Amino acid sequence: MPSTLMALDADGVLLDYNQAYASAWARAFGRPPGLRDPQAYWVIDRWHVERLTGDALGQFRACFDEEFWRTIPPIDGAVEACWDLVEMGYSLVCVTALGLAFAEARAKNLRSHGFPIDRVIATSNHSGDRSPKADAIDRLSPVAFLDDYLPYHRGVASHVHKALILREPVGSPNIGPNLALIDSQHVDLRAFAASWPSIRP
Repeated sequence: MPSTLMALDADGVLLDYNQAYASAWARAFGRPPGLRDPQAYWVIDRWHVERLTGDALGQFRACFDEEFWRTIPPIDGAVEACWDLVEMGYSLVCVTALGLAFAEARAKNLRSHGFPIDRVIATSNHSGDRSPKADAIDRLSPVAFLDDYLPYHRGVASHVHKALILREPVGSPNIGPNLALIDSQHVDLRAFAASWPSIRP
């Protein structure tokens, strides 16, 4: 019987890390950053912020605490898209490249917004030819895996439908030969949920 489990990334798929980053900046320095490019993929390019060093960098990093990871806002339409998938008969799990220490904060964050997701698997982050999420995806063996960062699809088993959430295009890493790994591309989770009945295996 085909799997009815779907694995979803958090930041950029379920949650709006861009807005959370701006809030962390305001918390650290007393003022929110101005918007530089609303189409920028990376937060450093999206906001009018300088590259920090020394004490200022430490002050900013201190804001990425449990409160930060508990209070990230949802992406517009993401909660509703998840419920649409549940109504289709799927169960959802969040697989996130976040340190294990913040896994419960992430789970509380998702629950607070009404996401139908009870399980969060934190894989931490590392560079290399294989996605830090690939081992978790292998263990879960979901029907589909959704992520907004193309390199995180590397090494995911071929039987798993790999859906790339494209989001902002300027400076996006979602280009190049690794696109051959991808089974489908979508502007956001709502678009995936709407198209899934016609593309599912």
